[in-house]
Amino acid sequence: MNLGSMTGTNIHHALGLHMHQPPGNLRLLIDTNPWEAEQIIRCYERVVRYAEQYRDVARIHVGFSGILLEQLLDPDIVDHYRHIVDIPAFLNRYREADNIELIGMGYYHPIFPLIPKADWEEHLVRGRDTMESVFGRAPRGFWPPEMAFSMDLIPVLARVGYEYVVVDGVHIRPQDGVHDLYRPYLACQDGVCITVIPRDRALSNGQESGCDPLWLEAEAQRQVADSPRPQAPRLVTTWSDGENGGWFRQTHEPSGFFGHFFAPAMERVRSGESALTPVALSAYLERHPPTTEAKVRTGAWNIGDTSGNDFSQWAGSETQRRAGATVGLASRRYWDLTRKARRLGAEAGAALAEARALILEAQTSCFLFWGDAWIPHLYARTEAANRALDRAAEALRQSGEA
Repeated sequence: MNLGSMTGTNIHHALGLHMHQPPGNLRLLIDTNPWEAEQIIRCYERVVRYAEQYRDVARIHVGFSGILLEQLLDPDIVDHYRHIVDIPAFLNRYREADNIELIGMGYYHPIFPLIPKADWEEHLVRGRDTMESVFGRAPRGFWPPEMAFSMDLIPVLARVGYEYVVVDGVHIRPQDGVHDLYRPYLACQDGVCITVIPRDRALSNGQESGCDPLWLEAEAQRQVADSPRPQAPRLVTTWSDGENGGWFRQTHEPSGFFGHFFAPAMERVRSGESALTPVALSAYLERHPPTTEAKVRTGAWNIGDTSGNDFSQWAGSETQRRAGATVGLASRRYWDLTRKARRLGAEAGAALAEARALILEAQTSCFLFWGDAWIPHLYARTEAANRALDRAAEALRQSGEA
């Protein structure tokens, strides 16, 4: 179905939802706060149910972190949430929903510009491979955790198979000098290029906190009218967390995102009244590939009163910076041992694998997001990682392989 011809609008809407839970959080919640756990787990099932209900008109982008999928695949988690939802069943429904475009993420949801570059590729490959394993198709687009992006990510993203990346629109710097939020761009680094999609920060804030279809349509039309090319194909991209805040967690569905906004919006599309045409980004880019290059300033999305320009939410205090440096030191130690080892025996190999998993898990953004509150979780992993590295170093020394 050609939705554009049905609605007669040049404004295409790419709607995205980001899904993530810190390591072990689904089990912690069901044990300590079962009502919050129920609110969250229903968010994941609700997306695919509404996508199925509006299969003819809805187009939704959904990203899952690898560590969230790891928890959803855990038989213990499946059993503990069985009285609320059937997790394997709704994951299979995502696999079959051809109007949901799956979006990749780093496996443990790291702030990429704040972790060693040597660790980037493993987060990306593991995250993408997990998505493909669970859903039967590899994601073509990438969502940087917390929208934390730098141009140095481009060659790695392209190497692991990503075709486009969503970035916060405030960080776009078009080469032609025309700042246009409503078109895709080509961003190139070290001779490698990828398509970048600007997210509309203002409209996304409305999606996150609460809105109705008429408001979004009116605001999108107003902003498009003021854009440099109002008559050209316009791509309005809104993205937010999909399971945070009362708007998404609302179990009385008529009062939440899907009942109050999404279902009425899709009804308006069906009737031909909507000013917006839902679109999947991969399909849109096939018809409207980028023609203009842009640079993307290093930064993240805004949280509360932070701009996202300086990563202050995750590295604003000395305690946060010191914790981040501790993870970096453990990572460098891991790579030093790996490079020095001529051959890995079973003992050294097992210890290095243990350390590697702990280091990558310590890089989740959540351990830094909450100021000092969750930093002990980070140190618990780096301390265990360093003990494993000690064992690996000793095994290599005794075997003469280092």
